[in-house]
Amino acid sequence: MLRIGLTGGIGSGKSTVARALEKHGLAVVDADEVARDIMEPGGEVLAQVAEQFGEDVLKPDGTLNRALLARRAFATEEATARLNEITHPAIRAEAERRFAALEASGAKAAVYDMPLLVELGLDKAMDFNVVVHTDVEVRVRRLVDKRGLEQEDVRNRIARQISDDQRRARADVVIDNNGSEKELQEQISQLVQQIHKMSGSV
Repeated sequence: MLRIGLTGGIGSGKSTVARALEKHGLAVVDADEVARDIMEPGGEVLAQVAEQFGEDVLKPDGTLNRALLARRAFATEEATARLNEITHPAIRAEAERRFAALEASGAKAAVYDMPLLVELGLDKAMDFNVVVHTDVEVRVRRLVDKRGLEQEDVRNRIARQISDDQRRARADVVIDNNGSEKELQEQISQLVQQIHKMSGSV
């Protein structure tokens, strides 16, 4: 089964591309969805998080208080590293389980929608990597206008991520999302054709 890594910086439109690929019939393993699923009440990962960051990060019903955890886990680099040590291996294992299930079901190709694909070196485990690229100023404008985020917050988040150049250097295909919706969909259609050819599903 062909594994396609899909990544891009915050506000690049990576999730839009992932949804479009699903509409074209491709299976997508969403790392953010996996991250939410491994934090389900009663699970080992959530128990470890509570042990490290305080039992009060759990709400009375046992679910995670994400805002409180974020305040504590992102307060220092050391705290962020502790959270990553707990969650990243679990996310990787669950994503691998989902890939294996897709392969067993006969899927010819599957997409890994992963924001930290390059940062974690997971691009090396993929057969093919796609980077969604959008200029920083366009990303800032979209996130402020569409998600209602503060401009300073957006710029800080972008600054904490690796550079666009570093991401593009690891790409087999770069999707340019600076233009119109029509231009984006044309690039996605070309990508789908390329994936089908590579996976032998046409």
